[in-house]
Amino acid sequence: MFIDSVNLTLSSGHGGAGSVSFRREKHVILGGPDGGDGGDGGDVYFVADNNTHTLAAYKGKKALRAQNGEAGMGRRMHGKRGEHLELIVPPGTAVLDAETGELLCDLTSQGQRELFLKGGKGGLGNVHFKSSINQAPEYAQKGLEGETREVRLELKLIADVGLVGFPNVGKSTLISTVSNAKPQIANYEFTTLTPKLGLVEVDEYSGFVMADIPGITLGASEGRGLGVQFLKHVERTKILLFMLDLANYRSLEEQFDALRAETAKFSGELAKRDYAIALTRADAAENLQEKFDAFLAHLGLAAGKNGDEILKPNAGETGSNLNAEPSEISKFSAGNGDAYQSANNADQNANEAESNSAAQNAKFNGSIYKQDIYEFDSAKPFFVMPISSATGQNINELKFKLLELLRRK
Repeated sequence: MFIDSVNLTLSSGHGGAGSVSFRREKHVILGGPDGGDGGDGGDVYFVADNNTHTLAAYKGKKALRAQNGEAGMGRRMHGKRGEHLELIVPPGTAVLDAETGELLCDLTSQGQRELFLKGGKGGLGNVHFKSSINQAPEYAQKGLEGETREVRLELKLIADVGLVGFPNVGKSTLISTVSNAKPQIANYEFTTLTPKLGLVEVDEYSGFVMADIPGITLGASEGRGLGVQFLKHVERTKILLFMLDLANYRSLEEQFDALRAETAKFSGELAKRDYAIALTRADAAENLQEKFDAFLAHLGLAAGKNGDEILKPNAGETGSNLNAEPSEISKFSAGNGDAYQSANNADQNANEAESNSAAQNAKFNGSIYKQDIYEFDSAKPFFVMPISSATGQNINELKFKLLELLRRK
C-alpha cells in the first residue's frame, strides 16, 4: 500500500532519576554517598533509506516514543541510557509541524540521519551533592522529561523526470515501456492512483529515474479531487515531461495550457522548471503534421525544414549547430532565435523500418523538434516529440533527449 502522508506524535525518552544511596561495607565507617546518575533518555532520529518507498509502516500509529533512561543505583552505578527511536523513511520525506505546517526537517538523500528530538538528561545521584557541611545528602536529581511534538510526514517522490498529463494519456504505458516499473494499465481514467518510480536505462552507463504521476484534472491546484496530493510529487522532479494526447477530445493547445496553468498555480517554482513535451498515440493520429505545426505556432515557434540537410543558422543565431551530432537530420529555427532540430537516430530508423509499416514511419518523418542545448531557453520546451509506446516510435530518441536535458542541470 502506498501511503504518502501520516500524522504522528513523537516523544523522546525521559531521563532516569539519580540514586540516593550510601556506601555500606564492613569495616568502612561512614562510607558516604555513592548514588549513581540516571541514564539519559533516548533521542528521536529520522533516517532516509532508499529501500523504503512508502510511509505505510507508520499508518495507524498515533504515538511513538523513545525509551526512557533507567534510574541510577548504588555503588555509583549509572543507569542505562534509553534506546534511540529511529524512524526509517524514504528519501523525499518532509517533516512538518502538524498545526502550523512549518518545515522542521527535510530528508532528501540516502543515509541522511537527522536528530529530531533530544532525550531528557539523566538526574545526578546524591554523590554529586556531598559537601563539607552536608556529607550525607539524602536527595538526588530527577531526570529531565523528554520532548514531545506532533508532526505530519509528507512524502514527495524524488525523481529526475516527472510525467505530467491528464488522465489516460499514456503515462503509465510509457513508464512501463522504458523502465522496469509495472503500473496498472487500462483504458479508463484514473487507472493510476498512486505515483510510481521507474529506472530508465539509456545505455550501459547512463540512466535516470522517471516518476509516473497520477492524472491531473482541472482545478487540481485548488484542491479539486486528489489534485494537490498528486501535484506535490512533481515538486522534487528535476524536469517535467508534459504528455499530450493526440487522440484526446481536447486539442493539444488546450491540454498544454491547462497543465501549465495548474502546475504554475500550485507552485511558482514549477513554472520555472525545465520541461519538454511528448505527443502520445502518434501512431494512430490523423493529420499529425498539421496538428504538429499548429501546436508549434501556438508555442510561438516557427519551423523550417529542408529535407535531410542541416539548415544553416539564421543571421541572429550562433554557430552552435556546427557541433551537431551526425544523427541529426534537420534543424528548425524558432522565431526568437532558439534552435529546434529533428534528431532521429539512424539505428533507430533502421529498427523502425523493420517493425513498422512505411505509412507509420511517414507520420514521424521530420516531426521531432529540439531546442539547441547551447542556446537553451527554459521558458520554452527543450523538445516536442510525437511518440507511440505501442509501436515503439521515437521511444529511444525520447530517452536520449531527456538524458541530454538532465545533463545540462
